[in-house]
Amino acid sequence: MIPRTRAVIAALLPLLCAPASSLAQQNPPTGVAALTGLQWRAIGPANMGGRVTAVTGIPGARDTFYVAGADGGLWKTVNAGVTFTALFTDQPVYSIGAVTVTPSDHNVLWVGTGEGDPRNSASFGDGVYRSDDAGRSWRHLGLDASERIKRIVVDPRNPDVAYVCALGHAWGPNAERGVFRTKDGGATW
Repeated sequence: MIPRTRAVIAALLPLLCAPASSLAQQNPPTGVAALTGLQWRAIGPANMGGRVTAVTGIPGARDTFYVAGADGGLWKTVNAGVTFTALFTDQPVYSIGAVTVTPSDHNVLWVGTGEGDPRNSASFGDGVYRSDDAGRSWRHLGLDASERIKRIVVDPRNPDVAYVCALGHAWGPNAERGVFRTKDGGATW
């Protein structure tokens, strides 16, 4: 049995050693040459800080949800995150701190701009926005100087009644800081 084992090992040894010897003879690319074969591809919503500030979904539609970025706008997926569509691209700010789907009408979205978590690289916004068509178009509703909005809560029975938690200036006082209520869809606060 031992001579047969030696014969098998002798037959397999060149096959086992061949890849190692061929790799040792190659010079792998380094520097920029090592990157030339790579291709860029989209992997979903991302931003320079990599911070997602809010995620909200639609009850009963588990594959549809919205993702907001600290400096990356608002994104929507209808296939559980396989692909995303940018929704907030035509607005003067990209920083989102809060997004809320209205419980009584899932086409009504409220967005609070400005990252609500203060830090040295937090972006600020210019108030509250509302969409009545699931994010295809937006109306600016004020609270321009609030700079950072952390949360928006909408009355489950009335999409025109909402509460906005505004941080205001991160490192100093300002009048648009606190909890604000609208009963008329954002016309007054």
